[in-house]
Amino acid sequence: MSAVKVLIVTASLGGGGAERSAALLSILLSDAGYDVHIVSVLDDIQYDYKGKLLNLGLLKSADHSTLGRLNRLLVLRKYLREQQFDWVIDNRTRTVSWSEWVISRWIYPAKKTIYVVRNFRADLYFPSNTFIAKKIYQLSPYIVAVSKEAAENIRKIYGYKNVITIYNPAANEKIIEMANEQQISGQFILSYGRLHDESKNLSLLIESYAKSSLHQKKILLYILGDGDDLEMLKDKVQALQLSDSIIFVPKQHNPFPYVKSALFTVLSSRYEGFPRVVIESLAIGTPVVSVDCSSGPKEIIMNEHNGILVENYNPEALAQAMNRLAEDQNLYHICKTNAQTSIAHLSAENILNEWNKILKK
Repeated sequence: MSAVKVLIVTASLGGGGAERSAALLSILLSDAGYDVHIVSVLDDIQYDYKGKLLNLGLLKSADHSTLGRLNRLLVLRKYLREQQFDWVIDNRTRTVSWSEWVISRWIYPAKKTIYVVRNFRADLYFPSNTFIAKKIYQLSPYIVAVSKEAAENIRKIYGYKNVITIYNPAANEKIIEMANEQQISGQFILSYGRLHDESKNLSLLIESYAKSSLHQKKILLYILGDGDDLEMLKDKVQALQLSDSIIFVPKQHNPFPYVKSALFTVLSSRYEGFPRVVIESLAIGTPVVSVDCSSGPKEIIMNEHNGILVENYNPEALAQAMNRLAEDQNLYHICKTNAQTSIAHLSAENILNEWNKILKK
């Protein structure tokens, strides 16, 4: 019996948690014996992946015109016709109504395409025209949301009956190995990811840290990553006279030694899907303080068991939580001891079983 042939379509293989999750999915399925192919829309290949890669980003870099876009669509259509995939798994954000109509009706095999939604913000993954969105995706056998809350939100907005939840896997052995490559010295807490304040709300984190007692105890805050809001965030830190306590670390190919060396990681986002920073931290053995944003944290964090979950948009509550986990040694020991075991249900084996249920149906 030949292997099930799967095409994973992603915006890129670098950049953020959604793209890392797509890369990890390629490894998960390839290791399980699937014949995996990957299409990257952008020429940004940073993460480890497995499978045959079609990098449309190289064509985009050569010709970014309307004619160039049409050519890329033709290349993709030809590739799908030649390869005859059993399944297409689309991880992209899909917001432009006309192009998504063309892709879903003219390029993808409608009844063999699975659309993944990796954020609570459904408007980031569906065309702005709700009527068109309902028409496009009703033919798909599955829409996969990465959290239960996100799945329920999709059902509420669009009325789809084909929505299921499959969580992101916590981590693979490679990430654990990467975390052990070096030791980062000093006492610090960590936030890492894209420096995009509209979604990650790092302004809240900075304000909360300023209200906490951590800087007085010489416990630094490392903010690791790159993004358009870097200079704005640095200005906020300077205005608070905390430039010696809040350290901006450039994006790292391997951020995981920082995760392992941190006292704990912090998530302050306005919205998420099923945040990789939380599950990666716990997989490495580092507790988490997180705001209760939609969606994901409440489905991962068991309060005072593997971390602390606090009300969102409340700098006093977040500051108090950071103080508690830094000062209460008994609580910290409990959360650190339980970190890895608390996400055993997100093991690669368990998540693979969920994908097998639909891909081998």
